[in-house]
Formats: sequence, structure tokens, C-alpha cells
Amino acid sequence: MLVTGVSGFVGAHLTRALVERGAAVEGTGADDAPPTPNDLQHYEPHFDVREAERVRTHFEARRPDVVVHLAAQSSAGESFKAPTETFAINVLGTWNVIEAIRSAVPEARALLVGTGEVYGPQAEGTRAGEDAPFRPVSPYALSKAAADAMGALAHKSFGLDTVRTRSFGHLGPGQTTRFFLPSFAKQIAEIEAGRREPRLEVGNLDVVRDLCDVRDVVAAYVALIERGRAGGVYNVCRGQGVSLADLTRDLIARARVPISIETNPALVRPADVPYLVGDPGLLQRELDWRPGISLDQTLNDVLDEWRATISSS
Repeated sequence: MLVTGVSGFVGAHLTRALVERGAAVEGTGADDAPPTPNDLQHYEPHFDVREAERVRTHFEARRPDVVVHLAAQSSAGESFKAPTETFAINVLGTWNVIEAIRSAVPEARALLVGTGEVYGPQAEGTRAGEDAPFRPVSPYALSKAAADAMGALAHKSFGLDTVRTRSFGHLGPGQTTRFFLPSFAKQIAEIEAGRREPRLEVGNLDVVRDLCDVRDVVAAYVALIERGRAGGVYNVCRGQGVSLADLTRDLIARARVPISIETNPALVRPADVPYLVGDPGLLQRELDWRPGISLDQTLNDVLDEWRATISSS
């Protein structure tokens, strides 16, 4: 089994989940070393999915029976700063992986991980199902919409065993500070340690998102690898919206000192989605998957992780 982008946030959690089930996992990543603890059978560093020939030769040499394609530029905010790079990694990179599978291991199962952000703004109180139209508002979402279409084409036109996800927001230990929760948790830990003023710098909090713990998300991925329908596409989400303003207040309530909130215009995206909640019904019906970790537990775990990191630095 091969996981591209294994050295990233989701890749580390997915590797542990797969190894616990007895899978032999190999990975590629941009970093010098794989995530720790290193449970991988083989790791290919500095692996760029934009390099078609390298992708093809790697697949021919390793011949994976399952491919989980995680490698991506995964930040909507960053995509506004680097749209060309975002498209090259997410669109061309996905096509290169599909072509390598088609050439080297056409019988392999491929889990192509996408995003619920392809749906764009939804009417408040609604839940986007897999049949909802795409209305992307960021270069990231647009690039993933194209990659999603490629996954569908790979099954319909080439007969590949692809399964696609449209994964909504996920949080948890190990996520980088490019994303809101670890950024806020790090700031709070620094404030508690007396290393910064007691003000939490935030972007736009007037949005509602559907959020899961990453450990629940990778449980869904394992189920999809094992039992997902060939050619199928599944929302991976909780099916409930939470205000980022409320979530931020909940996080601050856990702080050991008083903290105020301050909006930093530099953290506000040029375009955003006010309300985005998914419908997980298909995944629940076909695979009996449901999230088991509460957002309260996720907040505790991420804040504790950053407290430990700051205290040891």
C-alpha cells in the first residue's frame, strides 16, 4: 500500500491506523524523513507529484496494490498567494498519479482525497450532498474540483478502481499553524507562557464549518479503502455546523489567563464561504461510519499538544 503525501498531517495519522490493522505501508513525501513514529516499510523523500516520469517509475518499481493520494497543497488561504503552484500540485499531480496507476498497476484501488470546499457557499441550514453542484471560491477549491473530475474520469473511461472523498474540515494533533486551530492553540500556549501579549490574532470567524477530528477522518479512509464502492464519491463529515467564533471562544475558555480577540486583516481570505455543512448519509449507510471523537476532545488535545511544545522550547 502506498500513501502519497504521507509526511503530512493526515498521512501520519493514516499510517498509524493502517499499520494497526496489519497493513504494510509505504509512502512518499516532500520532507527528508517520514512522520514519527516511523511505521513505514519504505519512504521516498523529496517526492514531487508534478514530476510525471518520477511518479511513473516509482509506481513501476514499488507496484502498490492500494494507493491513497494525499499529496496536495491543502490550504485555501495559501492558494490565493500561490495559485499556479496549487494547480500544478493538485491538478497535474493528481493526473500524474492516475496515469502512473493506469500504466503500472491498473488493478490497484486508488483513494483520491478531495475536499468539501468544492461545494462552495450553501444556504444556511442545508447540508451539501454528493449531488450538490460545485461552486468553488478559492484556487484551492477549484483545483480540487478538477482533481475530483479526473478521479471520476479515471473510473468511467479507464476502468480504474477509484474511490473519491470530499472531506470537510478536520482538526487534531500534528496539524501545522497554517490552519486556524493549531495557530490559535499555539498563540494561547505562548500567552500562557508569557511570550506574547494576551491577544489572540484571528481571521474571519463569522463562518460556519463542518468539522471532524482527523482520527475519525482516517477511520473513514480505512473503511473506504476496504469497502468503498468502486467509482464512488463520499462526503467525509460530521453533518453538523459549528461557528468558528463559538469554537474560538470555547478554546479561549480553556486558557489559564484572560485573553482578548483581535482580527488581523492579513489573516482574512480574499474570498470565503460563510456556511458549509456536508451530508454524511451515504458514508453512514454504505459503510456504517460515524465520528466518535467530540470537538471538545479535539480542542483539549490540540491545546495540550501546543502547551507541551512551548514549554519544552
